Amino acid sequence: MGRPSTRLLRSLISQKGLGRAIALILLGLAANFLILQSPAFAQGLVKGKFGDWELRCETPPGASREQCALLQSVAAEDKPNVNLVIIILKTADNKSRLLRVIVPLGVLLPAGLGLKIDQIDVGRAGFVRCLPSGCVAEVVIEDGLLEQLSKGKTGTFIIFNTPEEGIGIPLPLAGFREGYDKLP
Repeated sequence: MGRPSTRLLRSLISQKGLGRAIALILLGLAANFLILQSPAFAQGLVKGKFGDWELRCETPPGASREQCALLQSVAAEDKPNVNLVIIILKTADNKSRLLRVIVPLGVLLPAGLGLKIDQIDVGRAGFVRCLPSGCVAEVVIEDGLLEQLSKGKTGTFIIFNTPEEGIGIPLPLAGFREGYDKLP
């Protein structure tokens, strides 16, 4: 059957074709480059609050329109110095939706980032880059994942310090769908 990360990758490739999958990922990365590079984005104007989610928007320098994202920051219950920032956004062309998670430096990169929604294993996402603020995992949100996030009560992101030691960080999903529906 394969590891969850392998299944997720195979699913993306089989549904979109390898070239299109890579193009979608690259388009998302390029369209949202300023969001990752600008620490001010996290300080952007709060346009709404939905449960623990915030809809934040800003107009980056040189951009013709504002960019918005749904954000939530969470900490591990037993390790308050382990924080994650979860960002949900639509690409500039509105053809793709992205789930981007920024984790602390020092995590085991080959293990990827695990996700469970209401204790159901969704899979793992690979890390795409590390910045001074942390390492970034990113996936295209397909309809099935959007449905799970919308109907779920709790997501659990899992980061690894060693192959044997995973840290589960709970994420309340209340308000996700309402906030997602407000994304321009």
